[in-house]
Amino acid sequence: MKLLFTLFITFLAVSFYGQQKHPTKDFRNPLDIPTVLAGTFGELRTNHFHAGIDIKTQRKEGLNVYAVGDGYVSRIKVALWGYGKVIYVDHPNGYTSVYAHLSKFGNGIETYVKKRQYQKERYETGNIFPKKGEIPVKKGQVIAFTGSTGGFVAPHLHYEIRNTKTEKIINPLLFGIQVKDTIAPKIKGLIVYPLTDSSRVNQHNNKSLLGFKKIKEHLYTTNRITASGPIGFGINVYDQLNGAYNKNGVYSIEMRVNGHKVYHHNLETFSFKESKYINLLIDYTHYAAYKKKFQRTHKVEKNQLKIYKNLLHDGVVHVKNGFNYSIEIIVSDFAGNSSTVKIPVKGVQNNAIFKQKKDTTAYKIIAGKFHKWSKKGVSIAFPKNTFYNDLFLDFDVQDSIVKIHEPTVPLNKSYTLTFDVSKYSEKEKSQMYIANINNKRYPSYQNTRKKKDKFYTTTKTLGKFTLATDKQKPTIYLKNFKSEKWITKHSEIIVKISDKGTGIKSYRATLDGAWILMEYDLKKKQIVYQFKDKELIGAKHLLKIEVEDNVGNTNTLNATFYKKQ
Repeated sequence: MKLLFTLFITFLAVSFYGQQKHPTKDFRNPLDIPTVLAGTFGELRTNHFHAGIDIKTQRKEGLNVYAVGDGYVSRIKVALWGYGKVIYVDHPNGYTSVYAHLSKFGNGIETYVKKRQYQKERYETGNIFPKKGEIPVKKGQVIAFTGSTGGFVAPHLHYEIRNTKTEKIINPLLFGIQVKDTIAPKIKGLIVYPLTDSSRVNQHNNKSLLGFKKIKEHLYTTNRITASGPIGFGINVYDQLNGAYNKNGVYSIEMRVNGHKVYHHNLETFSFKESKYINLLIDYTHYAAYKKKFQRTHKVEKNQLKIYKNLLHDGVVHVKNGFNYSIEIIVSDFAGNSSTVKIPVKGVQNNAIFKQKKDTTAYKIIAGKFHKWSKKGVSIAFPKNTFYNDLFLDFDVQDSIVKIHEPTVPLNKSYTLTFDVSKYSEKEKSQMYIANINNKRYPSYQNTRKKKDKFYTTTKTLGKFTLATDKQKPTIYLKNFKSEKWITKHSEIIVKISDKGTGIKSYRATLDGAWILMEYDLKKKQIVYQFKDKELIGAKHLLKIEVEDNVGNTNTLNATFYKKQ
């Protein structure tokens, strides 16, 4: 009896913990407008899962961003890409809240950051880690203002919650944020995969798209398929929420076979280090070819995601001759709205032999080994486990173009591509760089490191590369005033900068010989200085701006203006 009582108490405790896993009343909303999402937690992005929620800001910048709870600022960063201007707040309950794409920081914090920028004479700060408790914040305190920094993004607030100790990211909706959502996910496509050489689907050994039709609201079915051996499925799906047209990610996907759950994953939490395995969750080859993401409902080898729940046979369906199978795939959003597609399968043994041409080349990759090959002055080096699986690699050099397989295979690590440039003059080499030319219209600059006779780059992208030349210097021109003019009523200086070749690497601005902070807006291709940053002395002022691109081409603008403080 005592043992039964102990087990009962343990069960209650576990059940209570499961229901109370995350506090739902500790935090307030980071904004004081209705919460409408432009992006959901864990939705599929390029090479990673979305690490937070994107809250719409009514297409506005400058809205108040509030600390969701008491705590202290633990990290701040200003960057051109990624999160842009971002602030991290550690809370005493063991969580960290993150607020990104900000236009500026709140009073005190903005001054703190600008002081660092003027000390380093750089707009981008890198990570700043204030001492614990150095910048305390209170729940409801304005700590920043919404914006669109961090690349080519529209105005919104990217909001995250992390476990302070482990840095694992957790779905913010688990902490009590209320979002109106009465719309079920939309199923847009299905794929069935024969998973072994002996597997068959409708008498074939190739993956196939499945058509489906609507039975009733949120319920669909396909025609019956015949199959044998291990097979799997993939689904293309998105979710929408009330008040927004954005196509968001779903919260969970589940698959049942004859009523038994064999596959389930949900987006409650994940770690940054496992986010790259999104490329094994989706059918990467199909995505690379057609830009449509099909999520597999079976777990493939090397996939180390921790989002899966109680898989049976890793979600693989083993079809036996003479048996009938009712497959159901259920996709759900966080609010519990769901859509289901049913796939009837009949087990039919097929003894037909399909002879497929074997894929062989002179460059065989063994995933667990280091490989290096050279050809016509070009070498490629792959560290161990660059690839998830063994394969025969296509590698060729023709007419100065290097082909390294097709960009349809996901990589686990970066590899090194090296060009011998000894035949070029120093002048030629100074303006050359390694370019990715998978997009024939727009060669993409690869971060090119230069030694005397060699250029090299590291990348996680396969495809075509070449050596390209950039002889154009960056362009600079004044936007909101003309040189030699009075601009007493101006509150800021705006200068347009751009580069058509390799892109801008750096810029530097001085006013009357002293460095000034000019904030770089990538979308508008302009840098902006606020006169309130510095007290002007006298009426005549000299502005100098120097811009450098990624191969070292430079341009300088000098301007004179007149303004009294």
